[in-house]
This record gives sequence, structure tokens and C-alpha cells, in this order.
Amino acid sequence: MTMQTTHAPVRPFLDWPVATNPRAQTTQVALLGLPHSEPYPGNTYPNDQARAPDAIRWQSGQFCDGKEHWDFDLGAELASVLPPHCVDYGNMPWTKGSYDEHASLVTELLASLWGDGAQVFILGGDHGVTIPALDALAVLQAPVHILHIDAHLDWRAEVGGVRRGYSSPLRWASEKPWISGMTQIGMRGTGSARREEFAAAEEYGSRIFTAQQIHSAGIEPVLDTIPKGAAVYITVDADGLDPSGMPGVLAPSPGGLRFDQIAPLLRAVSRRCKVVGMDVVEVAPSFDASNAVTCITAGRMILNVLGSSWGTGGAYNQYK
Repeated sequence: MTMQTTHAPVRPFLDWPVATNPRAQTTQVALLGLPHSEPYPGNTYPNDQARAPDAIRWQSGQFCDGKEHWDFDLGAELASVLPPHCVDYGNMPWTKGSYDEHASLVTELLASLWGDGAQVFILGGDHGVTIPALDALAVLQAPVHILHIDAHLDWRAEVGGVRRGYSSPLRWASEKPWISGMTQIGMRGTGSARREEFAAAEEYGSRIFTAQQIHSAGIEPVLDTIPKGAAVYITVDADGLDPSGMPGVLAPSPGGLRFDQIAPLLRAVSRRCKVVGMDVVEVAPSFDASNAVTCITAGRMILNVLGSSWGTGGAYNQYK
């Protein structure tokens, strides 16, 4: 069966080569845009998260001012740690069929990339795009731990009859036998979760850290909940970070995590574990600052995982 082709991006991520046909070339690191953003029935709030994949790519020259230049987050030049086969797979277009059909095509493409051993990065879109990625992780045939960074719990079974929306990815993950556990950090304020969703997450065994707990105790307690050597999938909702540093979101909430807390966590997880994939979702470019700091921060988070995974001591270093 021929898999769905993708659309070329306006600008490739870090000026990587572009492939719009799966398995068109050898791939060690893949980046895929999923510009899907679908409000719940009756929700008319302005939403341009579908623009985020290309908006983030467009800032490549800002979040990496030269791959040969010294990167102080990584302690090396990015070019010195990247593998030779990094590919931007463009954006998966919305099909004319149902959401289920679209999600199946996304899952099929991601499963082919993971099945070939690639590390995969995804640019959303709303948080619903994480759901087909969670389904695709089954191809690894190994337990996967989820690290979830977000202001909200995202544990709803459904909202307005929609089961695979942006309020439900972690509930969806909890129902998959290949997901071995999850760590959720950055929670604060109120969101879609009610008492019953919080109770369900606790009953499942999710390790939940509020933003205030991390401000008080740091990231070490978080690291202790993620098994060393585990396969890990990281999902980052942009509103998990404080809006003072990441303003381009639809649901800003004060008191969020800072980049100087997130970046060391991402680097540590990438060196202690095998980060098989990561998504950054819920970026709303129209709400970003004039200097595009939200999109730049999204790119920097990806680079911290990418560089640490393939650099000295990273789980992927041996595959270079």
C-alpha cells in the first residue's frame, strides 16, 4: 500500500533535506508537521495552531544561528553531534475524509519511521495530534514512558462527544498497553480536568508534579520517576511554560515552568533514556510576541533533545 505523501514546508527545519514520500531516503532523525487544529463543537475561539509547524520552522535561523557555531546548551556545535541523515518530512495534509482516516494515515507514516529506527520530532497542531503518534508507538514492541509537560492534565475521556481531541491525549495513552507509565509536570490553574479525571490519573499511577512543586524542589524528583534506559516519548504543550517566555498560546496561565528548568530536564532525560520521539504542540503564532519567542523556544526545546540524544553520552550516539 502506498502511504500518504506530505506537503513540502515553506522552509525546512534547520534547512534539512526534504522528503515528501515515506522511505524516500535513509532517515536517522525525522521531523514531521501535523498542522491539525480542530475546536470542539460550539467553540469559536480564534485558533491558528495549524500555522505553527511552518512558523516554528521559519525561525530556524533564530534558534540555531549556524550549526557550526558553539551551542552553549549542548556544550558543542550542533553540527558535531547531529547524525548525517536528518530529514524534514514536511506537513501531513488534511484529507477529504474523516478525522479517523486522517489519524490512520498519520499513524501509518509515523510507524514506518519508528519501524526503521528513526528518532521522530513532531510539530503540532493542537494536542490532539499526539494521539495518532501514541498509536504508532506500538510498532516499537517495547514499553514506552511518557513525559508530559503542560499546564493541564489532558485526561478527559471525551469532550462534546469527541474522544480524540486536545483534552484527551494522556487519557488515551493510559489505555495503551505499550505505554508503561507517565510523568506529568507543569500543572497549574484550571483546565478541562474535573475531580474524576484527576482521580483517574492518580489511580492509573501517573506521577503528577505541579509547576509550584518544580519551582520548590527542582527537576530531580521528576527524573527519579523516569526509569533509566527507558524508551521515552516527550509531549510538550506550549502552555506548560510560563507565558512570560512563551506567550503564543491560547490558554496562558501564570506561574508556569521556565526554559531554564525545562532545558536541563530535557537534556538529562535524553542522556539517561532513549527519547524515541517528541512533539511540541499548541503553539498559536498569532498570539506570539513580535520577536517570535514562542516559536524560537519551541525550536530550542527540540534542539536540546536532539543534540543531547546524539551527542556524547546520548542514547543514539552509538548509531552515528
